Amino acid sequence: MIIALFVVAGLILVNALYVAAEFAAVSVRRSRVQQLAADGNPLAAWLLPLIESPAALDRYIAACQIGITLSSLVLGAYAQATFAVRLTPLFVQLGDLQHVAAQSVSAATVLFVLTVAQVIFAELVPKSLALQYPTHSALYTLLPMVPSLWVYRPFISWLNGTGLLVLRLIGSPARAHRHIHSPEEIELLIAESRDGGLLEPDEHRRLQRALRLNLRQAKQLMVPRRQIAAIDIETPLEEATAIVAQSPFSRLPVYRGSVDNVIGMLHTKDLVRWRVSGPPDATLATLLRPMASVHESVTVDRILRQLRERRSQQALVVDEFGGTAGLLTLEDVLTELLGEVGDEFKADEPVPEALPDGRFRLPGRMAVDDAAALLHTAWETEATTVGGLVTATLGQLPASGDRVDVGDYEFEVERLADRAIDSVLARRITPQRAESEQ
Repeated sequence: MIIALFVVAGLILVNALYVAAEFAAVSVRRSRVQQLAADGNPLAAWLLPLIESPAALDRYIAACQIGITLSSLVLGAYAQATFAVRLTPLFVQLGDLQHVAAQSVSAATVLFVLTVAQVIFAELVPKSLALQYPTHSALYTLLPMVPSLWVYRPFISWLNGTGLLVLRLIGSPARAHRHIHSPEEIELLIAESRDGGLLEPDEHRRLQRALRLNLRQAKQLMVPRRQIAAIDIETPLEEATAIVAQSPFSRLPVYRGSVDNVIGMLHTKDLVRWRVSGPPDATLATLLRPMASVHESVTVDRILRQLRERRSQQALVVDEFGGTAGLLTLEDVLTELLGEVGDEFKADEPVPEALPDGRFRLPGRMAVDDAAALLHTAWETEATTVGGLVTATLGQLPASGDRVDVGDYEFEVERLADRAIDSVLARRITPQRAESEQ
């Protein structure tokens, strides 16, 4: 009986080894293995070709799966042939059962115990260790995996070929195993690097923002319509020159009739060329350049791709009715990634400010996500800016001094600019006050 116990424990250990090898192979970081191989680690140098090649990784995973299956089958057959046979007389005596019934009860009992032991010690524990320590697990399981690859080679080729044939028959594309991480997993890796001291807080923030570009829409980063500096197409060039000279911008949208009908863009470089050597009868229409247009719901990563393809620096943001919602420039995207980008011709944008009394002064145009991160809270809202959040909660046009509670914070409207909120004061609501209001 003791020998049988050792054999069962050994088969469970073999199963656990194959499970750990499989999960470690698909979760280990290739860059880390490359670094260890460059430092002279022989196991890493041996493992690197197996995880760099999708075909080799496929064979490695197939060997693990064959090993798991075979060890499980052998374990079940051996336990039934030893423990089940020896337990049958015991069940006959204890349960006053017939021999056939006792055999069935004994087999079911052994199967149940083996299943529990195998799930815990051969599945959950090795999987958890492999995911927690993928590099060490991949290296330490490599030595027993190499002979498995050699022994199972004929079966691997046949099984992989059969699997590919089945996938083709059902119309599914065949894809090899690759080390792919979702944006959420990459963000988790970045956070772990920050916690481990490998990334500074500013670096972590920039990388986090870069990952979220596919979630940010044009309307969240654009300059709103009321702040767009634009020129009417009928403006004489002499007058346009004076307007451009007073403007901090090098590119100005040109409209016909109203800002909802933007027909192009005026570049200050073209205006300078006209002043130097242009024909005297030129008009603003002759200096126009085409301007890209995007819908306000388009994500920023797609806008960047479109601007790169058109070699443009800005795009007109259009609302659902075809009117002008705002203007998005590459500077706005860089500001989202790197923080406020200085410009010697433009006044500094307002920034969040911590006040001595514990309140925060927040710009009305500040993104809701950034404000929530700064205040360590979260809000469920469709508003994209702090000003929009406060206005939506008020349910009316704001006035200076208006106060409203949003989640854990009270917001007070501090300043208005053209009926829009320019800045607010945020104060965390104390637990005593929240209870009294309830």
